[in-house]
Amino acid sequence: MKKIIYAFFTVLLIVSAGCKKDFFDINKNPNNPIEENMTPQLILPSVLAASAEKMATSYDYTAHWMGYWARSGTYGPSNPLENYDLTTSYERDEWVNGNTSVANPTVSWYNILMDNNTMEKKAQETGQTFYLGIAKVIKSIGFMYLVDQYNNVPYSDAFKGTESINPKYDKGQDIYNDLIAGLNEAKALFAAADEAANPGLAEADIVFGYVNDGKKTPSSFAYKKLMWRKLANTQHLKLLLRQSEISGNPTAEIAKIVADGSGFLMAGESANVDPGYSVNANQQNPFYDTYKRDYTGAVIDNFNRANNYILNKFRGNDDIRYQYIFSKAQTPIGGNEYFGFDFGKVDPNPDQPKAANSSDVAGPGLATSPTRAQWFFTSVESMFLQAEAIQRGWIAGTAQTAYENAVQESFSWLGAGSASSVLSGYAAWPATNPLATIITQKYMALCGINNFEAWVDYRRLGYPNDVPLSLSPSRGTRGIPVRLLYPQEEYSYNAANVGAEGTINAQTSKVFWDK
Repeated sequence: MKKIIYAFFTVLLIVSAGCKKDFFDINKNPNNPIEENMTPQLILPSVLAASAEKMATSYDYTAHWMGYWARSGTYGPSNPLENYDLTTSYERDEWVNGNTSVANPTVSWYNILMDNNTMEKKAQETGQTFYLGIAKVIKSIGFMYLVDQYNNVPYSDAFKGTESINPKYDKGQDIYNDLIAGLNEAKALFAAADEAANPGLAEADIVFGYVNDGKKTPSSFAYKKLMWRKLANTQHLKLLLRQSEISGNPTAEIAKIVADGSGFLMAGESANVDPGYSVNANQQNPFYDTYKRDYTGAVIDNFNRANNYILNKFRGNDDIRYQYIFSKAQTPIGGNEYFGFDFGKVDPNPDQPKAANSSDVAGPGLATSPTRAQWFFTSVESMFLQAEAIQRGWIAGTAQTAYENAVQESFSWLGAGSASSVLSGYAAWPATNPLATIITQKYMALCGINNFEAWVDYRRLGYPNDVPLSLSPSRGTRGIPVRLLYPQEEYSYNAANVGAEGTINAQTSKVFWDK
C-alpha cells in the first residue's frame, strides 16, 4: 500500500497518544484539515471532483492500446506504452500518488478512496445516511477500476492504518461481491434519507446539484434521491455485466435493481461533476486542461493524436462523429484536415507530419469549454449497458430499440445531430450476432469519453475483433496487455502479501472476469 497512508495514520496515532484528551482544547483549530475536523459535507466535493478527474484523464494508455489514439509525429517511440513490455513503475499512479506538486498533483485511486473511506466513517457515525450512500457508490467505482487493472488488491485491510501496515490482498471476485452489496445498501439509504439529517448536501453534491435542464436550476432533495439511485443502479448493472462470461443470468441481483424502481441513467441524464470550473491555473475542466489548452490558451497536448484505425472506421462509414471527437489539424497538409497516425509506428522520415498537422483528441464535442462540467458516467454508456443487458435477456425491453436509442444518444451527447444515416448503414441492427454490434458501437461511442471501457470490453468479449496491435519494432510477440503489474512500492513495503499473489505477467495473468 501507499506510504502516504501509513504516514497519515501514524501522525494521527502520535498526536492522539501524546496528549490527554482535553489538555490542548483551548488551542484547537476547527479549520485544521485533520480527520477529527472533517465532515462529510467538507469531504464530498473533493472526492467527487477527484474521481471525475481520474476517470476522464488517467486512461490515455488504454486509448492507445485500443485503437483510439496514437503518438503524434512530434515524438519518438514511447515504451512500454507501445511495445507492451510493462514494468512495475508503469501507470503506478493508479495505486500510488505520482506527481506530488501542490499545484497539480497526480492522485491515485487509493488516495481518493482513503478520503472517501473517511467520509463513509464520519457519515456512519453521525447518521448522515445520504452521504453514506454516496460513499458506497464512489467506493464501488474506485475499487472496480483497481480490480479491473490488477485483479486482487488490498480491500478489507486497505484503510486500517497502523492496525494493518501490511494489508492483505482480497480476491477480485470477493471485492466485486462486496461492492454490489454496498450498492444495494446505498440505494436503500438514498430512498429512506431525511434531508434534515444530511446538512450541506445542497452545496456538497456537485453531481446532481442541478436539474439536467441546461439552465442551472438547483435540484430538489427528491431529485437527488432519484438520480443517485439511478446512478447506483447503473453502476450495479455495470458490475454484473463485467462478469457476463463467468456467470449465468444474475437473476437475484437484477431483481434487486428492478425492485428499486428508479431505473437507470437515461438520455440527457449523465452524471457530471460541476464544482465551478474557471479559466484559471488548475481550475479548468480536467479533460480540457489535460488534452486541449491551459488557462492561458496555449496548446497543452502535442502527444495524443487520432489513431488511423478508428478515424478510418468513422470516415469510411460516413459517420460524422469523428469531427466532434477529434479536431481539425491546426496546419493541415495537402488539405487533409483530419489526420491520424498508426499506433507504435516508427517513421524514419524527419519531415513526417507533426502534432500541428494532425488531429488532437479533444474535439469540439468533448472539449466544448474549459468551464464545462466534467462527465464521469454518461448517459451514452448507461444506455449501451442497458442494450446489452436486454439482448442477454437480463432486463425487460426490446434490444434493437434500446441499441438504436443508445447510438442516437451518442450523437446527441456530442452535438452531432441525427444518427439515422449510420443506423441505416454500418450500424444497422444485424440479423446475426447483435451483441457484437452493440459492443462495437459502444466502442465507437465512448472514444475519448471513457477509453477504459474499450479495454474492458475487449478483454471481456473480444470486440472489436480487429483492433490492430502496436507497430513498435520492439513489440516482439507481445499482445495487448491483460492487466497492469503491481507497483514497485508494494514489493518494497508489502512484500509478503504481494508475493503471495505469485508471479504476475501482464500478458497472461488475467483479471478474474476475463474468460
